[in-house]
Amino acid sequence: MLDVFFTVDVEIWCDGWHRIDERFADSFKRYIYGPTAKGNYGLPYTLDVLSDHGLTGVFFVEPLFSRRFGSQPLAEIVGLLREDAQEIQLHLHTEWVDEAIEPLLAHSHSKRQHLHYFSLEEQTTLIAVGRQLIEEAGGREVTAFRAGSFGFNEDTLRALAAIGISFDSSYNACFFGRESGVLPGTIMVDPVEWQGVCEYPMTVFKDGTKSLRHAQLTSCSYTEMEGLLWQALEARRNSFVILSHNFEMLNSAKNRPDTVVVERFRKLCAFLHRNRDSFRVRGFNGLQPKIAQIQPSPLVSPLWKTGGRMLEQAYRRRFN
Repeated sequence: MLDVFFTVDVEIWCDGWHRIDERFADSFKRYIYGPTAKGNYGLPYTLDVLSDHGLTGVFFVEPLFSRRFGSQPLAEIVGLLREDAQEIQLHLHTEWVDEAIEPLLAHSHSKRQHLHYFSLEEQTTLIAVGRQLIEEAGGREVTAFRAGSFGFNEDTLRALAAIGISFDSSYNACFFGRESGVLPGTIMVDPVEWQGVCEYPMTVFKDGTKSLRHAQLTSCSYTEMEGLLWQALEARRNSFVILSHNFEMLNSAKNRPDTVVVERFRKLCAFLHRNRDSFRVRGFNGLQPKIAQIQPSPLVSPLWKTGGRMLEQAYRRRFN
């Protein structure tokens, strides 16, 4: 039985940092609800499809925006997730730090994009603030964390351990994972314990061109994802971590559904529902971690599947 984590980073952007107060209401609606002429394809759509298949997702919710725009929008997001009994965890995009009405840190008046740009003390403060915001919005105890854009480092894990958050899922070998200080010289693909925290890395694989990719709905075809899941099961991997976002079912303009990604998502959920005897889709709450003693090599997907995905991506760019 393979533990599968379908993780969704829930975040809001105003598509720039100018006039954000007047743009926020429209941005919230587009990014969270995703209204289109064919219906809503934002967060509620993802929740409905998961619910239809009896699956649990892990929703890493970004709360720092609420220090600019108030607690009600964050409570609305948390309410949607609680209504569907989905798992709510913490996500931080530090681009919001200098936008807070009341300062979050004593000396932070310019934009720092990634959490690893902050000191250990600053990271500890920001994570603690984020956890408090989630819990005050109606979320239950936060047990897991993911840094925005995967921009974490060893200090992030030290900060999490200091405030009692047991799990992290910020390591992504395609982004900052290999520069984070965690398992230097190694590509992490299975869980480890580091600095007192259990790190569950994003699942990555080498495609037919030998490029390293992570398992994300917008980056992988359904055929690739299915093959990788079977391969991970056969290799007795301890986890398989998939990435999505609340707005991934929409095209880049956020005005139409991305039909290719929608179809990938629906097929993936049906596959996981059909194969419950092989794949346990779960969250971090109550998890007894399975720690890898030796890191295996990344999974591998064949060239013909890579070619199929490239054709799909070309179709997406042309018609979505």
